[in-house]
Amino acid sequence: MRRLDYRLNALVDASLLDVADLAVLAKHAADNGATLIQYRDKTASTRVMIERALAIKAALAASGVPFVINDRVDVALAAGADGVHLGADDMAPDTARRLLGPDAIIGVTVKTPADAERAGTAPVDYACIGGVFETLSKVNPDPPVGLEGLKTLRATIRVLNPALPVGAIAGITLETVPSVIAAGADGIAAISALFRAEDIAAAVRDFRKTIDQSLKGEGA
Repeated sequence: MRRLDYRLNALVDASLLDVADLAVLAKHAADNGATLIQYRDKTASTRVMIERALAIKAALAASGVPFVINDRVDVALAAGADGVHLGADDMAPDTARRLLGPDAIIGVTVKTPADAERAGTAPVDYACIGGVFETLSKVNPDPPVGLEGLKTLRATIRVLNPALPVGAIAGITLETVPSVIAAGADGIAAISALFRAEDIAAAVRDFRKTIDQSLKGEGA
């Protein structure tokens, strides 16, 4: 398993198709500081998902930024993506690892203490805690964990796997990045704050700069 740079995970969600083609959005993010691109699509057919994933992969080819598929191991395999991001109800990480191989990127969502314990012992390359705050990007029946919940879940993972990169997602704005990093996150995952900004390239650059400053303990 590789050591992943999780500082800025830009999620290109199918809900963004009204903004621009997903491959175009992915390239904007990669060119301006995203360190991971994730394609998420809860409604498209498998065929369409594979087509979109192939287009995103082609758009990112020159950037060197890795690219994962949310939920769908089959789509990741078919499109030759770098890996997958798995939720609690998706394929088990050890099964995904067996199918995708030792070099694939496998990430998991963490919402509960049980999720944190599993993430700390599973064959994964990163975990992402959330939702931290309320978000409009996804219907989420679970209440936000908040900064205190983030701290607690991060501490559980750190005990079990100190080197595992841990991100945070949901409702995070440029202004809240420093507090989220201070609570223990190694990076941020974002959708609307990046891709529904008036200037997407500038939003990505600003997030990356603020994340880097926060990780160094500097003022944003």
